Amino acid sequence: MNDDRHIESWVTRLSTVVILVVPLMLLTLGADLFGTLMFKRIVITLFINLTLVLGLQVFMGNSGILNFANVGFMGIGAYASVLFSMTPQAKSFGLPDLYPILADVHLPFLPSLLIGGAIAGLLAAVFSFPLMRLSDAAAVITSFALLVVIHSVLVHWNAVTNGPQTLFGVTRHTTLWTAAVWGAGLIALAYWFKESRVGLQLRASRDDRHAAATIGVNIVVVRWAAFTVNAFIAGIGGGLWAHFITSFSPSAFWLKETFVILAMLVIGGPGSVSGAVVGTLVVSAVFEGLRGVENAINIKQLFAAPVVGMTEIFLAIAMIVILVLRPTGIMRGRELRWAGWRGRARKPPDSTDRTVETGSS
Repeated sequence: MNDDRHIESWVTRLSTVVILVVPLMLLTLGADLFGTLMFKRIVITLFINLTLVLGLQVFMGNSGILNFANVGFMGIGAYASVLFSMTPQAKSFGLPDLYPILADVHLPFLPSLLIGGAIAGLLAAVFSFPLMRLSDAAAVITSFALLVVIHSVLVHWNAVTNGPQTLFGVTRHTTLWTAAVWGAGLIALAYWFKESRVGLQLRASRDDRHAAATIGVNIVVVRWAAFTVNAFIAGIGGGLWAHFITSFSPSAFWLKETFVILAMLVIGGPGSVSGAVVGTLVVSAVFEGLRGVENAINIKQLFAAPVVGMTEIFLAIAMIVILVLRPTGIMRGRELRWAGWRGRARKPPDSTDRTVETGSS
């Protein structure tokens, strides 16, 4: 009976990943077969944003601590990955002051992407450990300070980032299916982390850190592990974005992007991977719809001055409404699971009227 319960538990958990991934793959297939070039770009952007939201969910959703530095690690991953993937000729034009040790390095896209994620994760692991002792407002403030530090470095490190100016010469490697496969894989990674022992301990510390400490949970270590994974995933997202947009500056990794990614997670619900996916889909659809309306209004010149900022205003209002009426988001911290998988354990030999039923929670 215990084996049946164990198998059923894992099949139920696996159903969450399947339910989340299959519709996204169908969306990708539809976009590939029937979508316009603009729609394909929208879907690619959706998957890149999903990557960043999943990284934020790994830490924020399980620890309950807001992480403003997520987009900063996206920037680290973006610049680190292109330093290894750009050709020496492109570096000589785009980064004329680049250090000689990096000037002639030219690696394929996949190793460059993984290196970018690894560098972001390594820097997070090195500098974040003492910060994981903080909680509540102090933790939020220090995460924002970390974003400011990262942004300042990206803006002023001319040799590596071209300073505040646009870096160009990046080869486009992020295709529709590349973004989709990474999105699907990171959904599985985020859900595995959530259900892992570290994820369970982290959520225990979120609910009551004093009680968690008394049963042996090392709160600093589990937070540190989640923060490192968060940075790695954000670095991967940054590399995918950099090899899709092909030219960018440090201003892309600042407050506007931070606000959009945070809105996606808050509206969907930070307590679950399903919330991260649903929030990304909902906000992306509304964002693109409002941007289309804004463009149509400006083209038709319905007002004396151009209409700008409609999408940001809507997201701000939506976040306020969600936090007031449904603080745990659309999914309320629940995972999407296949309700049809509800196995019944075998009845004990000495009983004819007792059943044990398990299913999704």
